[in-house]
Amino acid sequence: MKKFNRVFLIVLDSVGIGALEDANEYGDVGANTLCNLAQKVGGLSLPNLQKMGLGNIADIKGVEPVKNQIAYSTKCGELSKGKDTITGHWEMAGILIKEPFKVFTETGFPKELIDELEKKSGHKFIGNISASGTEIINNLGEEHIETKSLILYTSADSVLQIAANEDVIPLDELYRVCEIARKITLKEEYKVGRIIARPFVGSNKENFKRTSNRKDYALKPPTKTVLDTLCDKNLDVVGIGKIGDIYSYQGITQSIKSKSNEVGMMETISIAKDGLYNGLVFLNLVDFDALYGHRRDVNGYKEALENFDYQLGNLISELKEDDLLIITADHGNDPTFKGTDHTREYVPVIVYNNTLEEPRELPILKTMADIGITVLDNFNEKNEIYNFEIGKSFLKNIK
Repeated sequence: MKKFNRVFLIVLDSVGIGALEDANEYGDVGANTLCNLAQKVGGLSLPNLQKMGLGNIADIKGVEPVKNQIAYSTKCGELSKGKDTITGHWEMAGILIKEPFKVFTETGFPKELIDELEKKSGHKFIGNISASGTEIINNLGEEHIETKSLILYTSADSVLQIAANEDVIPLDELYRVCEIARKITLKEEYKVGRIIARPFVGSNKENFKRTSNRKDYALKPPTKTVLDTLCDKNLDVVGIGKIGDIYSYQGITQSIKSKSNEVGMMETISIAKDGLYNGLVFLNLVDFDALYGHRRDVNGYKEALENFDYQLGNLISELKEDDLLIITADHGNDPTFKGTDHTREYVPVIVYNNTLEEPRELPILKTMADIGITVLDNFNEKNEIYNFEIGKSFLKNIK
């Protein structure tokens, strides 16, 4: 059984690979982010992921199955209830979500919550509906500029989002308001997974544009996670992108912000090249979801995948012999599917090291927790027993 000095865990946010067996409970029968997208655009060009065995997991147009794959490959289910970012990432870290987070998609937030938020923040709010972020900014942005009322909205996810123009409401003030909203929504009747600050710029709906100064305020994990356990071992846990936000900075030794998929990958490649850290480097690439999945932009999604594949080649060339790379996702968001919501899907799992003996397809994983437990198992030199409710290591299969 191999042991590795560093594990690079990359989450391709929303890159699902086929509906789960319980997809009917979520209205997602037929969803398949990768396969449906590839079919819609006439095929994907992902040479590095193809060599790693992505095409062996499912029938993805343009991504051929290979006999001599250079990585282990499989797909992974999800046991937790839900299909959002926190649910997937928390399960990856060993937490089973038995009850989905509250959503206010159909009704908007209760008047009592809005009244309390207005009183404590000193601001008025407009919106309070479920909407696409870009759409509601276009519809209410000019009113916001005129009245200085903040735009409040939700989606099919468990979120309360507040949008404001950076020239009207300074970032620090927007963040302060979101912190107040987070405290209010810790009450059981309002408890959503995330509060999200959504700053934008522009003078009218013709030029409104969201900025990269988004900030998430997630619930704290309710129990100890794999990340906490790694920290207890005095290992590095470096979160890149929105990883720190997702875990409310619990179990994170260093957080590195990134403005895009490209920048996140550049940061990761730099760490690999310089031989920095001993432990876990954990990257979330949110553009797939935020910019292309929710907006049902199939061509943008295709381009983002192909750009990632190109940068993946650069990352592979910098990995050391004692580095392990795991590529996966947290849920689906099929851009060819109805609506604009996440989709309940399996996620791909690719496991690579440049000294593998006979990489091949692995058995299907039942839970994303298998990934986190495998990472932990790699650093478990004393063969300690951990009491996570779910997750089984597949490290013994990596040879």
